[in-house]
Amino acid sequence: MSPRTSRPRRARLALLTSGTASLALLATACGGSGGGTSAAPKEFSYLSVTENTTVKTGLTTLSTGACKSANDALPLKVETVPQASLDQKLQLLAGQNALPVQFAAGNAPALTQQLAKSGKVADLEAKLKELGVYDQLQPAAVSTIKALYGGKLEVLPYEYNIEGIFYNKKLFQDSGLKVPGTWGELVSAAAKLETKGVQPFSASGQQGWPLTRMISGYLYRSLGPDALQKVADGKAKLTDPQYVKAAEEVAALGKKGYFGKGVGSIDYDTAMNQFLTGKAAMFYMGSWALANIADAKQNKVGAENVGFMPFPAVAGGKGSIDQYPSNVGLGITLNAKSFDKKTGDWVTCIAKNYGSTALKDHGSISGFKVNTKVEDANAVTTQVRDTISTSKRNVLWFEALFSTKATTVSQTNAASLVNGSMSPEQFMRTVQDALAAQ
Repeated sequence: MSPRTSRPRRARLALLTSGTASLALLATACGGSGGGTSAAPKEFSYLSVTENTTVKTGLTTLSTGACKSANDALPLKVETVPQASLDQKLQLLAGQNALPVQFAAGNAPALTQQLAKSGKVADLEAKLKELGVYDQLQPAAVSTIKALYGGKLEVLPYEYNIEGIFYNKKLFQDSGLKVPGTWGELVSAAAKLETKGVQPFSASGQQGWPLTRMISGYLYRSLGPDALQKVADGKAKLTDPQYVKAAEEVAALGKKGYFGKGVGSIDYDTAMNQFLTGKAAMFYMGSWALANIADAKQNKVGAENVGFMPFPAVAGGKGSIDQYPSNVGLGITLNAKSFDKKTGDWVTCIAKNYGSTALKDHGSISGFKVNTKVEDANAVTTQVRDTISTSKRNVLWFEALFSTKATTVSQTNAASLVNGSMSPEQFMRTVQDALAAQ
């Protein structure tokens, strides 16, 4: 998928958190043994989703460039299916012992984990270390993958995004503001912007997740990086006072009007436009927005006037300001049964060259290191890349470990939380009840 298009990417990230279709069927089809031995592959077959053109384009570029020798020995062949059909397709191929050499890993980690238990997913950490290219992965990307996949490296980070707050440097300067380092400073900055007639935050209440990610940001800073894992493990509940506190703080921003009018009807593109046209000073978003920021047709404030800051610290909190919410888009994995020397040559070349190719040709950031000098589109892209390269421990997002039902409940009620039609206690209770029902 082109990094210039945001809507399919958002759909993909939403699907990443959703539940998969019948895993029981897959377990029956795969069995516990992995189902026989595959013959050596004749092609570097790659199954992706129709909506994602970024990885396919990157691999195609490598096949005629840096990875030409690997491609000559094992030609790249790409097949795509609609993302909504991916899980069903993978289950069918797994049952037939016919998975391709490389494939999109399913719309949620649970499917990949089931495939791995059935012996159909390569142990990528072991393979990359055998090939001598494990060090070509960004540590932060590895941390994110392991957090999603039960402590194992089961996918490759062809895409890598971190989240934080983009801000308008000129509006900050005109209001005499410095970059907030704490939540209290952020709230104070919002208040000052409001008095200057500037909308402090742009956010999509229609999508909901840009608001719930602020809740998880507060939770991670106040309670530490395991805050939502404890909820998933049943060791804590969203209705516990310290969890409700996070919802209260975000609701307070809405009560003060800091998200502007009618936030519940604002969609993603409108929220992006509000920020890029200078109508709002801050925008909580992921680094995929760098493509929009670099587009002069969209960005009327100028890329030079956009900065990026981490979610601020919470006084007395257990979290660290350098722990960024992150994701790897739609993960890509490899078939354990067809991982031979020729496949290894492809993977070695990808690990060494994909990061540079993606950044240079497509302006997208991956979880692979960039080994050749690539001039960034602007200073904020450099800032984000530097942040990724130095980050060691990242966190997930509010719904990352939720069921499909709880994710939907959370995101559809987020606007009600910030417009005051639902109390923080009601919001967290509603989401917790959905979690309990999974």
